[in-house]
Amino acid sequence: MVTAVQDSPLTSDEVLRFVARLQSTDFDADAAAGIDLITALETVKCASVAAQAVVTDAVATSISNERRERGRPKAQWRMGIASQIGLARRESPNRGGTHLGLARALVHEMPHTLARLRAGDLNEWRVMILARETACLTVDDRRTIDQRLCADPATLAGAGDRTIEGRARALANELDAASQVKRRAKAYAARRTSTRPAPESMGFFTALTSMEKTVCMWATLRRDADSIINAGGGDARTRDQIMADLVFERITGASAAQGPPVTVDIVISDSTLLAGGDTSAYLHGYGDIPSDVARQLIRDALDNETHVALRRLYAHPTSGALTAVESTSRAFPAALGRLIDLRDRTCRTPWCDAPIRHHDHIRPHSAGGSTSAETGAGLCAACNYAKEGEGWTAQAIRDKRNARHLYTLISPTGHTYDSSAPPMPVVELYPSPIENVMLDGLFADDAA
Repeated sequence: MVTAVQDSPLTSDEVLRFVARLQSTDFDADAAAGIDLITALETVKCASVAAQAVVTDAVATSISNERRERGRPKAQWRMGIASQIGLARRESPNRGGTHLGLARALVHEMPHTLARLRAGDLNEWRVMILARETACLTVDDRRTIDQRLCADPATLAGAGDRTIEGRARALANELDAASQVKRRAKAYAARRTSTRPAPESMGFFTALTSMEKTVCMWATLRRDADSIINAGGGDARTRDQIMADLVFERITGASAAQGPPVTVDIVISDSTLLAGGDTSAYLHGYGDIPSDVARQLIRDALDNETHVALRRLYAHPTSGALTAVESTSRAFPAALGRLIDLRDRTCRTPWCDAPIRHHDHIRPHSAGGSTSAETGAGLCAACNYAKEGEGWTAQAIRDKRNARHLYTLISPTGHTYDSSAPPMPVVELYPSPIENVMLDGLFADDAA
């Protein structure tokens, strides 16, 4: 290990000069030297994470102290700081909050863990495990575990993720068994469902709940699937297929063959829908899907006599920009909100891909901002609340070339971040703006 004496504060220019050195260096040494370089670079990564944690805590402390000294309400002292950290790290505000919480724990409560991170003995994920497993303890108990596990580098030398997790949890049980009850209650309070795309136009539907409920749901599905198989009837589905269909049927109340009884939006170019084009379509809430899959979904909906509504949208043939509609109301009307949802797809804050929950005025309505597609943006709740904090501003960018919707977000420290809406499905062969057809309400019943 090389120890350097720091005689002046580290600056971003110094770090970027080192990064430039890394970016311009070719490796042509033997394998042994390569292994040494890999180890050294891993140490650099760990030391960088430690430095980020220290700087993150310092930034948060500086901002909150400055607001407190100016007499701001306590609720505003830390408002929006996590979003600034997330943007600086090119991650979502949620991840920014995670990094901020870890930084505070390392700097103020886990100094030995921070030292192991600086030395490269622990990486960021293993440090996160230690912080997570001690989060429900008192500060004194957390410091005790920090001392016992990380004061001596040899204690966790060669330990993997599960070993570190197990040792931290065992010590937590030893010091405060009641903390595990608190942990379980906290974990259960975070129960939720989620979806994420899978290859070949498939998707995962996940339910996070207690283990006993998870096992009960799985056992029930398997039992009922076995009953269907044993009953015969010529059902050619496998057990797994039947179980997946049962999940859908019991949540929606409809059979798997009927399709979902809720609105599903597909954005598809007219040439792809009507003339066999191969431009990808967009399934709202999932992402891009192949043209053949989109047409098949539409055919299946029509064959099942599902209510299908068409709405015309217009997109520029090269930029994919969606047309704007104006409104004089303060709140975004349903149709305008739907247009923003389809245009932005997910939260417009850079590096945040959370679902849209709020339709936000880029320039606040109280400051004269109008209600239109051009001056509106789709944001998740966390980003919208952060943007309302002190010092945040944003401005729409006008572009006469029919470019995609753009705006600039400006943080309280003056850093700027550009946000661009994704392109709509268009066909570049058309010389003029083409008409996109949105299948609004595909797979929808009248009640939806």
